[in-house]
Formats: sequence, C-alpha cells, structure tokens
Amino acid sequence: MSQKIGLASTLLVSITAQSTPATLDTVIRVGGDYNYPPYEFINEDGEPDGYNTELTRAIAEVMGINIKITLGDWDNMRKQFEKGEIDTMQGMIYSENRAKIYSFSPPHAIVHQSIFARKGTPKVAQLSELRGHEVIVQRGGIMHDYLQQNNVGAKLILVDTHTAALRLLASGQHDYALVANLPGLYLGQELELSNIVPVGKPFGAQHYGYSVIKNNEDLLSQFSEGLAILKNTGRQQAIYDRWLGPLENAGLPWKKIGQGAALISALLLLVLGGIVIWNRMLTRQVSRRTKELKLQQQQLLQADKMTSLGILVSGVAHEINNPSSLLLLNLPVLKEAFQDAEEILESYYKAHGDFIMGGLNYSRMRDEITPMLDDMLTGTNRIRRIVDDLRDFARQGPADLSETVDLNEVLATAIRLVDNTIRSSTDHFGVTYGTQLPPFKGNAQRIEQVIINLIVNACQALDSPDQSITINTYYRAKDYTLCLAIQDQGCGIEADNITRLSDPFFTTKREQGGTGLGLSVSASIVQEHGGNLVYNSTPHEGTLVTLFLLATPGDVDL
Repeated sequence: MSQKIGLASTLLVSITAQSTPATLDTVIRVGGDYNYPPYEFINEDGEPDGYNTELTRAIAEVMGINIKITLGDWDNMRKQFEKGEIDTMQGMIYSENRAKIYSFSPPHAIVHQSIFARKGTPKVAQLSELRGHEVIVQRGGIMHDYLQQNNVGAKLILVDTHTAALRLLASGQHDYALVANLPGLYLGQELELSNIVPVGKPFGAQHYGYSVIKNNEDLLSQFSEGLAILKNTGRQQAIYDRWLGPLENAGLPWKKIGQGAALISALLLLVLGGIVIWNRMLTRQVSRRTKELKLQQQQLLQADKMTSLGILVSGVAHEINNPSSLLLLNLPVLKEAFQDAEEILESYYKAHGDFIMGGLNYSRMRDEITPMLDDMLTGTNRIRRIVDDLRDFARQGPADLSETVDLNEVLATAIRLVDNTIRSSTDHFGVTYGTQLPPFKGNAQRIEQVIINLIVNACQALDSPDQSITINTYYRAKDYTLCLAIQDQGCGIEADNITRLSDPFFTTKREQGGTGLGLSVSASIVQEHGGNLVYNSTPHEGTLVTLFLLATPGDVDL
C-alpha cells in the first residue's frame, strides 16, 4: 500500500499541472467498477448502468458538461485513475489513507460492509474474529486496504469482483467473503446463491462519492455543485430510491424511527378523519329515495364535509405543527452542537480508544449522527408539507379573485416551474398558445397551482419518455369560455375512477407517496373561479384534461 501511495504522489505533479476546468468541449473521463450492482455495473446491453451511472449522467445534464463513462475491473480502473487516464471515479469510499491521494466530493450514498458465509456458520460480531480464517475480498477495494493496514490476521483471498467472491464462497471454498452489503444482497438474489447469508450486522457506514486526484479540485467542484443541485431538487433522492430503495432493510432503519413514527401518526389521524366523513356521506345518501332529494343531500353533505374537515384539519394541524416547529428549530442546532463537539470527542477517542455513546460505540455513532439528524429534518419538512396541503384543501372563507389574469402567462409560468419534471418524463412535449385570448377575473397564483398539479399528474402517468404531452389554450366564443387542454399518452384512468378524481384522499399513487389531495385542491380552486375540470380517458391510451374558465365579460369582443 505504501508503494502505491508513493507512486500516486509522483504522478500528482504531471497530472495536476495539466488539469484545467472542464469546458463544453472537454470530455470528462469517468471511471467505475463494472461489477458493483446496484451502484454501477455493465447491463445486458453492454452499457454502463446503475445508481452511480444515472447520477453521473444527471449531473452532466444539469452542469452542461460532456462525459464518457468507462467501467472495468476495479483494481485496474484505480490504477488508470492514478495514472491520469481517468479524470474522476463516480463511486469511491472515503478513508483517511485514500484522502492522502484523492480529494472527495460530499457523499451521495452511505455504504455498509457485510461478512457473508455459508449457512450454518457461526455469527461474526467484529472483524477481529476473522483472525486465522480464509477471507475473500475484492482486490484494491476498501476492505482490502483496511485488512492490510490493520493487520487483522486473516488469510486474504483476492478476487476481481464481488460476484467472484460470492460464487467462490458458495462453491464451498474458503471461510468468509467480506463485501459491500447492498451489492452482496443484490448479487445473492440475482445469482440465486441460496446457501450463503450475512453472518453479522452490516458495519462501516462509509461515505461514498466522487473522487479526483489531489489538486484537481476544479473538476471535483463541478460534480459537487451538480450533486447539490440534484439533492435540492429531489432528483438525487428519486434516483437513489429507484436503485437502492428495494434493497433497503425491510425493517424500519433505526436512524429513521423518530421521523417515521411522527409521519405515521399524522397520516393515521388524517385517514381516520377521512373514514368518519365518508361514513356519514354514505349513510345520508342511502336514506334518500329520489334523484332530486339525493342531489340536494349530496350538496348538503359536501358543505358539511368541508366544515367538518376544516375543523379537523385546524385542530390536527395545530397539534402537528407545534412539535414540527420545535424539530425544525432544534435539529439544525443539535447538528451544529455535535459538529462543534466532534473535535473534542475525536481527541478523546484517539487518546483513550473507543467508548459507548448513545448505546453504541463512538466509532460507529460519529458517522451516523449527522445523517440521522438530516433524515429527521427531511421527515419533519414532509409532515409540514402534508399539513399545508390539507389546509389548502379545507381553507374556509373567500379567496381574492379580483385580479385580471392572462391564461397564457399563467401557463408559461407553470411550465417554467416544473421544467425539470417535464424534461425527465418525456422527450415529446409541445405547447400551443391561443392568440388574442381575453383575460379572466381570478387569482393567478391559485390557477397556476391547478395547472402545475395537472402537468405533474400527466408526467407521472407516462411509462416512457417516448410518450408525449401536449398542451393548448383556446377561446370558445359561443359561451365566452377560456379553455386549457392537457393531453398525455400515459396509462389512462379506469372508468370507475373518473368520478372519484376530485374526492379527498383518493389516489392511485399511494405507494409512490401520493396523498390524494392534489386534484381535490385543484377542483376547489376551479369551483371558486366559477369554472370546471373535465376528464376524458382511455386506459393504456392516455388522458385529456380540460380546464374551463369564464372570460371577463367587459374584455370579450362581441
């Protein structure tokens, strides 16, 4: 290892002397492991794929840079990297020794390690128990570095990939395989290696991100900035959930118990409230015998529903927002307090060795506290957004509808706000603005909210970027009506669900986090403006949603 560090140090002068910030014409060479799923791997079509690869392409898109991704044998790719043949590695675990050679971006994932063995093998609680055993590790990987540097006393069997390690173990050779937790679980499923299992809890909590050779920070800053943009827009989380979510532990992670308990409690209260309201509505509907009386009763139920839900939401929102506000205020303070104390704790750790902190060893806890606090803050913000949605739905009192509004201007603003969602959902998006449209009286911001909800729903209905979304505005002179039509080629809506779209809490996207309030809020806003929403849909073919609003009488050319 010391020879490798020395070699890399001699290369720094020649590499960094030539390093310049990437331009539009520069092709940045990005390297990675060809067999490290689900983070990065070569797919069945022979193309780079995985979480790291999709994240890199997204960063290149938002930063406007050209990249070429090359995946290969990890040990060989690392040597190319140190020779300057690769500009950046899209996934490398941070360590203090590696930090002497490389500079690292903020992490885009936390990687844990696991010890795998054949079924029936005794549990392993710590790495020191591997002494005297034959342990399979990836050549040049972080655990290869660690075991060499710390002299664990195990006999190391070096292989090129995690796949080779697990297959060798499953075939009955050697004692253990030390591999990254998620790739180990992923490959165990893919290769159907049913006779091997993890024999201890995952450990490590290692930061995993982009790396460059020292003094090439100009390039690293572009990837760090792109990663920050993706995190702030929620796109990085979506990529993470798509690739790594299905392999997360089925049980609730201990570091998310706090935010999970709060969110589940809030949702249970809202669901129970919704059930009570719907039971009352169904009871009153059954008691009516004629169509006229039934219609009148439905109108009364709607008014009663809004009043009841307004009271419920007001009370629940107050009870939820008080502790949420405390969390939003105190969590950043706790994070800063820990960061201030970290230097003292590290000094004590180096002087006296490991110690118990919060029921766990400090060496593990120090890497977990900051992500725990960040996750709790994210969950608290999610609770706040749900409460705000409910307030919008059940808001009492008239809105200010005195503005003179241009429908085309409101549509253009809405499209700008959801531009990233549109571009990530479809390659075929078209807009036709009607000419000389008369204005209407209303609230521009609230109609903008309706249009955003409709566009986002259209994007979520698409199964492929090859499917299209088209929007057009026009004026229907015969009844002084302004129209905005959104047509998508998505999955469509079942006939039984069409009449339920504006019902509170009804959603077909519950598993994707939908609350069923978006279209309910939209319907209320449109009704306030004296308009209506009409849905026409064919399952598996697409949906047409049309917004109708009355033009301002004094501005209509007769």
